Amino acid sequence: MDQHPPFPGTPPLGGPPAERGGNILQRMHPLAFAAIVLVVVFFLYQVVAGLAVLLLFRGMVTEENVDLVRWSTLVGQVLCILVPALLFGRLRFGRLREALQIRFPRGREIIATVVAVFALQQVLQAYMMLQQSIPLPEQIQEFVDLIEDLFEKTYRTLVTARSPLEFVFVVITVALVPALAEETLFRGVVQRSIGEATGGLRAAVISGIIFGAYHLNPLSIVPLIALGVFFGYIVYRSRNLSLALSAHFFNNFLACAAAYFRLDEDFIALAPGGDASPAIVALNALLFALVFLAATSYFAVFTGSKSPE
Repeated sequence: MDQHPPFPGTPPLGGPPAERGGNILQRMHPLAFAAIVLVVVFFLYQVVAGLAVLLLFRGMVTEENVDLVRWSTLVGQVLCILVPALLFGRLRFGRLREALQIRFPRGREIIATVVAVFALQQVLQAYMMLQQSIPLPEQIQEFVDLIEDLFEKTYRTLVTARSPLEFVFVVITVALVPALAEETLFRGVVQRSIGEATGGLRAAVISGIIFGAYHLNPLSIVPLIALGVFFGYIVYRSRNLSLALSAHFFNNFLACAAAYFRLDEDFIALAPGGDASPAIVALNALLFALVFLAATSYFAVFTGSKSPE
């Protein structure tokens, strides 16, 4: 049983619809409400906006059209994810600042979160290297290589900046806006609603799984789920969406910085020059797994008097 309600300070909206007043969204079962939000946003962003980008740019991201793609991505994130999430949240929960639990985080919360995110990235990097080393039948491997190459080239083109001003724009497009939009949707609205039916910790796990699947990147689904669950845990423990937003931003910012400073894609902290041996990769993963556990434990200590079950 969870020690903390999913979002204290706001009235519970779970229970039979007949026992709740208000508009139809407030009377709706929390799981049904979460499902409707996800379907609407998926349709708007992945179908409507996705098809628009596909038609406009013919599915290709090049150096010639990358700025237009970035603007399209930014506008799509705001109009198709952030605005609907805020609208659904307002209609369901009332005043958004209190409902979404937004407040300025404390210094030690930010430090613990940033350390944990960097450490988790290192562990997940080892997982991705292990995943890539698994032998597959030739035809399947060719298909996987094709998909991987497509995702990597597209993402690399989007995050690569050739000037400080372009780097700032990339950070806004790839790190800031996605963090704001996706955290408002997945942790602020979806996790909050699921938590009314399942409890806060289970909601963090469920919303994290949905977050990973929502990105439609099968090769990176495990790391995406891991990050999503961790972001959910942050909100569950701290009752502060701003911390998850900061963690999400930092995670994406590291990718932007790595591209700008020409760091190796498979950056391993113990071998920053590249060409890390399997033993170094394993040692790096073990070391940063311990760092992640330590940072997360420290975070849990000062965000609640009791550890959640």
